[in-house]
Amino acid sequence: MDGELNVTYITFDGYVELQKYRYFYFVIMFTIFMLIICSNSTIVCLIVIHKNLHEPMYIFIAALLINSLLYSITIYPKLLIDFLSETQITTFPHCIFQASMYYVLSTSEFLLLSAMAYDRYVSICKPLQYPTIMRGETVKVFLVSAWLIPSCELAVSVALYANIKMCHFSLKGLFCNTSLYTLVCVHTVVLSMYGVFILLTIVFLPVLFIIFTYTRIFIISFRSGKTVRTKAAQTCLPHLLVLINLSCFVSYDVIVVRLGSDLPKLARFILTLQMIVYHPLLNPFIYGLKMKEIYKHLKRLFPTPPLKTV
Repeated sequence: MDGELNVTYITFDGYVELQKYRYFYFVIMFTIFMLIICSNSTIVCLIVIHKNLHEPMYIFIAALLINSLLYSITIYPKLLIDFLSETQITTFPHCIFQASMYYVLSTSEFLLLSAMAYDRYVSICKPLQYPTIMRGETVKVFLVSAWLIPSCELAVSVALYANIKMCHFSLKGLFCNTSLYTLVCVHTVVLSMYGVFILLTIVFLPVLFIIFTYTRIFIISFRSGKTVRTKAAQTCLPHLLVLINLSCFVSYDVIVVRLGSDLPKLARFILTLQMIVYHPLLNPFIYGLKMKEIYKHLKRLFPTPPLKTV
């Protein structure tokens, strides 16, 4: 390849024995992709259809699951094509686009979880003021901000990457993410500092807000009656499980990819697959099984057959 072609195309070098197991990988990941689409879409449709679920908490859950759908659509189609292709390559503009969508959707989940935490705080700690505070306009502002803020911040990052010189053209991964940082010739201070700024503003600060908010909720509910404690446990536990799941996902991305941890290729391959499988697949099951009202509608949609008595 000549210099121009090398600059244009990037190779994915994170696959393990692809020639031998390509069809096995394809069938497994395609099945998981279908499960992600069906499970997330089912919960979203239930929330849209049933009027008793047209409350801020359930609207935020629907937004989070739509986020998971878009995240999977960003990753899986290209991944499935690569499993069946002789060469696993992408163009640099497409790689930038995929990485941008990947991080916009990932970081927006922290802002959505922050909105959920605030919603739960007002509902449990200030129930009389809840209808006034959590109006439709407030919910819309939270939803728009959750996607707009990461988009604006990542747009600056895209502009920085678009004008940077690259000396390497092989990614140690299966798709485009912050591993793009390893391809540049010189790791500039501006690029590094802006990455830290993004991490602080749309990851760490929302996480601190969520922890603070749920701490306040649990302190107040502990001092209150059993009804308040039960409500707090039933509605906050699923959000905390999703937060833990998302935090593990981001921790892997930062530690292994950004800091360049020297993992064996097989370990990196397995961890990357787990990262793109667990997060979008677990969310609908967490909310479907743990949220009482959603679970009721799921049971009506998929009724269990009565046990036969002898």
